[in-house]
Amino acid sequence: MRNNKALTHARHDPGHVLAHGLFRSLASGDYKRLKLDVAYEIGNERLEFGAKEPLGTDEMRVLQGLVALAGPKGLILKADTQSSDARQLFLDLFAPASEFVAATDQPESLVVRGSFRRLAREIGMNESGPNITRIRQAIERLFAVTIFIQSGRRRVGCRLISSYASDEGVGDLYVALNPRLTEAILGQGQHVRIDMEEVRGLKSDPARLMHQRLSGWINPGMRREVSIDTLCSYVWPDAGSDAAMRKRRQRIRSALAELRKVGWFADVQEGVVTVGRPKIA
Repeated sequence: MRNNKALTHARHDPGHVLAHGLFRSLASGDYKRLKLDVAYEIGNERLEFGAKEPLGTDEMRVLQGLVALAGPKGLILKADTQSSDARQLFLDLFAPASEFVAATDQPESLVVRGSFRRLAREIGMNESGPNITRIRQAIERLFAVTIFIQSGRRRVGCRLISSYASDEGVGDLYVALNPRLTEAILGQGQHVRIDMEEVRGLKSDPARLMHQRLSGWINPGMRREVSIDTLCSYVWPDAGSDAAMRKRRQRIRSALAELRKVGWFADVQEGVVTVGRPKIA
């Protein structure tokens, strides 16, 4: 029997949530035209994300869903696992693997075991064939992302997600998340709470992208002020012409209306937006 109880939230990693330009609104052809090259400093660490293709709203939503599913459904994968297949999956998280085989402080990772259809439901997509294909393509783009983490003189490389196993015929899905995401999910480090009910209620790319960034910046029940042009940069990180900026600001105003519908407060006064996040129910 299918479990129809939807997940309420994801415990996401702040570095993946707040990195400027990691996820962006993409036009037709942008996957072929653009590349991912984003650096973000958080605490005493510098995160560098790189890939041959950029990450859009689909990739952001899919990662949110995987992180949410890993909470109740995740399998902890340790470096000393006895399974040769599981050990190789763990080593695949790191680049190059040889530098870590003999290490004694290898972190844990979480493996999500589920289905494409369950993942589609959690992120607010219908379970159609084209959407299942979109989800598979998004996972493959996430897999292609390499992250380098610089902390002092120590530098570590890993994948955003490891190799995954899937079967579209029966819909099975098996994905390993990187150790940084695992720490956030397991409460071993800082985390950002992403409300999945709100995620499922949003309809446009600007609203979805703003929602994640603002969730990482505003605590539940609190309000903060931000310029409307800063909100534009959350969605379109590249500079735009005057005409483009006018269109972007209008789309941001429409996206703020979407946020209001899922319980957020948003008031625009002379280009400054007061944004309030709902309290945790």
